[in-house]
Amino acid sequence: ERKLGTMELLLTFPVKDWEVVLGKFFASFAFLAAALLCTLPLAVTVSILGNPDDGAVIGGYLGCLLLGGTYLALGLWISALTANQIIAFILTAAACFFLYIIGEPVVLSSVPDALAAFVANLSVGYHFDSVGRGVLDSRDLLYYLSIIAFFLFLNIRSIESRKWS
Repeated sequence: ERKLGTMELLLTFPVKDWEVVLGKFFASFAFLAAALLCTLPLAVTVSILGNPDDGAVIGGYLGCLLLGGTYLALGLWISALTANQIIAFILTAAACFFLYIIGEPVVLSSVPDALAAFVANLSVGYHFDSVGRGVLDSRDLLYYLSIIAFFLFLNIRSIESRKWS
């Protein structure tokens, strides 16, 4: 919005900052859900032709939605911090990669054993693995929802701070 000059217009509308942030998040989340919905015929075809584990299929879709929502919230926050879209994309891709890779065995082998479980629990891939298997654990759902809420909160605060600078 800053680069296109629509930020000033957006800030003058009678909407609150959290409404703008949640509107952008839910719009992009709806786009993500629509894209995932386009893959549903494949799951239906496999279900007709074979006998897949329905829990894993449903868990996979739910995990993709939660993982995508996490990446969207992170990307929106990073985008609010930068003026350049290319920089925002590169930083978001790097941050998403970092959040995924910190739970992999290659990275965990370099972490002290006392911190390995903590670092693994920070990884989005660690939580996606169990949801993708069809195991809906409240810890995984709470992890994703809290990470989404945290980055949306940071996004709201960064927009609010821009009004004072």
